[in-house]
Amino acid sequence: MATGDTWRKSRYSQNDANCVEIRNTFKQVRDSKSPTGSALDGNVAALVHAIKTGQFDR
Repeated sequence: MATGDTWRKSRYSQNDANCVEIRNTFKQVRDSKSPTGSALDGNVAALVHAIKTGQFDR
């Protein structure tokens, strides 16, 4: 991880909740319960946009 890169999770997240963290570069997500585990690479900004615009709604 490059210097200055940080991870963040939603301010709505609870300590015992199942949630993910997003890297500040918006290129990776990871399980907040396993911060030393693997991260999923991808276009996180596009994923967030798709979620917000309902592209995964049934």
